[in-house]
This record gives sequence, C-alpha cells and structure tokens, in this order.
Amino acid sequence: MKKIGTFIKWMLLVIFAGSILLVLLFKFVPVPCSPLMFIRACEQVGNGEQIRWHHEWVPLNEISPDLPLAVMSSEDQNYLIHHGFDFDAIKRVMEEREKGERFRGGSTISQQTAKNVFLFPTKSEGKLAWFRKGVEAYFTILMEFMWDKQRIMEVYLNTIEMGDGIYGAQAVAQEHFGCDAKDLNRNQCAMIAVTLPNPLKFNSANPTNYLYKRQAWCLRQMKWLGKFPMTAEEQKEMEESKMKNEK
Repeated sequence: MKKIGTFIKWMLLVIFAGSILLVLLFKFVPVPCSPLMFIRACEQVGNGEQIRWHHEWVPLNEISPDLPLAVMSSEDQNYLIHHGFDFDAIKRVMEEREKGERFRGGSTISQQTAKNVFLFPTKSEGKLAWFRKGVEAYFTILMEFMWDKQRIMEVYLNTIEMGDGIYGAQAVAQEHFGCDAKDLNRNQCAMIAVTLPNPLKFNSANPTNYLYKRQAWCLRQMKWLGKFPMTAEEQKEMEESKMKNEK
C-alpha cells in the first residue's frame, strides 16, 4: 500500500508539472490542433464521411481587429476586466435557467479556450461533470496567470469551431467569405461571432433572419465596447464605468 501511495503521489506530481509546462509551451507555440478537431474527424470517419478539417493558425495581428471585438461583444463583454471567471454572468445565467429562459452559457472566453485546448469534449453528468468543471477552472487559472489577454484571444480565435469542419478565423474567412482573416469586415466578424454558440446549426455563410437580428445586436455592442486590445487606462475606465452602473 505504501508503494501504491508513493506511485500515485508521483503520478499526480508529474501530471501537475506537465500541465504547467504545457500551458507555458502554448504561451509561445501555436496550438497545432484541439481535441475537438480529432473528435469531429473520428465522428466523420465513423459515419463513412470524408474528413472535413480546415484549420490554419494565424497570429492575432493577421486577424481583423473587428473579430476579437465581435466575439467579446457576443460571448464575453467583461473579458478584459475579469480574471477568467465572470461571476455576474454566471449569476444571470442561473436566474435565466430558473425562469426557463436559457439564452447562453456563462463560460468566459478564457474558460472556453481552456476547454477547447486542454479537455476532450464529452457529455458528463453528476460528479464527473463537476470534476471536468474543476479541471477547466484549473487550466483557466493557469492561462490567466501565465498568458496575457491577447494571447488567450489569439488561441481562442485559432481553435474555436466556426462551422462544419472549420476551426479558427483563417479557415472560416476562407471557407465562408473567400478572403483572409485580416480582410474580414465588421459585418462579417459580427456574423461569425453570433454563430459561435452553435456553429454546426448556424452558418455564417448562409445566415437566417434570426442571425441577422443577432448580428445587428452584436454590431451595437461592438460600438459600445470600442476596441481590442485596450490600454491599462482604458481598462480601468471600463471597470469604473461598470462599477458605477452596478451601483
């Protein structure tokens, strides 16, 4: 039993050290693929379909500045001022669910990035679901501590699923709009952003009336948020504005 305990202790230590090294590595190295990409490819093979895998890493400065602003507006408006978790958004989501008005999840862009890059997408319930949330939170904290907001956004925009077999800004720009990520215009960026809650159901290249309404809303939010990234002074002003509104 003593040997087993020692072995388990060393295994946990190796896993802990490995996770830190992996997050540190991805601070500097492009993420080549995500677990979700492999899952989707396996599903396609299992269904007897041809593999659809469109993905090309591009640095943040080669992505239209309107795209990070659009995903912030649609997915996580407090992205620049929270530290990985938006507790106000989580509270609102819980209230919406209690009223039967579920609209979107409460995960921040940081949490979504942690889940996309470091976890396999599986449906889990009960204690397993809580364990997965704990691991997601652990990687979110590591990323927020070791990466800056621009790096988290860069990884997010290069790994997020944006369509059937389409992963990242460059792939969706080429497949849906016939251009590079840096050439996406404001309207296209807003349309991409509003499909992210369900990119297999919603298609930014073939939008529905619902998506056009969501796009118009997103564009208004983008105008209010201003720009990405912000300077330290601009972030401070945004925090103070938020505090005043809450009062």
